[in-house]
Amino acid sequence: MRHSFSVRIGPVGFRIGSVWKGPIQALAELYRDYPAPLDGIADFTVRLEPDDLFRRWLRPSVGIRGDYILPEAAPLALRHGLLAAEMGMNLQMALGQRRYLLLHAAVVEREGRALILTGESGAGKSTLAALLGERGWRLMGDEFALVDPATGLLHAFPRVVSLKNEAIDLFPGLTAERWGPPLAGTPKGKIRHLRPNSEAIVRMAEPARPALLLFPRYGFREEVREIGRAEVFVRLTQASTNYVNLGEAGFTALTSFVSKTPARAVDYPDGPAAMALVERLWQELAG
Repeated sequence: MRHSFSVRIGPVGFRIGSVWKGPIQALAELYRDYPAPLDGIADFTVRLEPDDLFRRWLRPSVGIRGDYILPEAAPLALRHGLLAAEMGMNLQMALGQRRYLLLHAAVVEREGRALILTGESGAGKSTLAALLGERGWRLMGDEFALVDPATGLLHAFPRVVSLKNEAIDLFPGLTAERWGPPLAGTPKGKIRHLRPNSEAIVRMAEPARPALLLFPRYGFREEVREIGRAEVFVRLTQASTNYVNLGEAGFTALTSFVSKTPARAVDYPDGPAAMALVERLWQELAG
């Protein structure tokens, strides 16, 4: 690839290459304070390239390629090249990660203990994690929770946070350097990437012990519901992209996680209610 950028996010290194300069410039700006891959060797490679020669110049569209691919994935317009790069990194993790048990979840930390937020797309976990990350918690990641099968600890993966539509307006006081460019007309509407604060980046090598698991749901009257361990286990197998591939190690890691981590399903109407609810449950349940 003519243009490229390498970065380490938590314990994982990436090399992103592109036929076009723009997506790499935007990516390098967002991740400018992040370290390079250890020993200069990336764990995964992402390539942004046209489906054919004409698509490089005529109505250019970005195909997402790399070590692992989804042949049926539709290309994105070049103006959404930054989003394509982020999606490419997600894809490599989802299909190729074997060192950690992956849970599709957001994670924040306080005093060495981690709060895990998981649920369906649109449940509000990324937004809630980003809000908490600006209010005394350390953001460990909004896309994947990395569970170490050997220790049970969670390792940080603090990617830039993808905020969508009205969620973007919940962070009015942040400086311009924390934001990526606004991306309008994406498959999920308006998207803007938020760079984690300096604490999240500087401390991203520090793991944390799972202490509380929440299944949040945005836009409903406030409610807290207990969930049985069997249901939690099933939900988390569905939230993992590599549970089956890890075999016995995945089963053992997930069983231990579920048995040791209290869990609740929570509904909330807005951000302030969610943060107050999180603080209350943290005091009551996180030992």
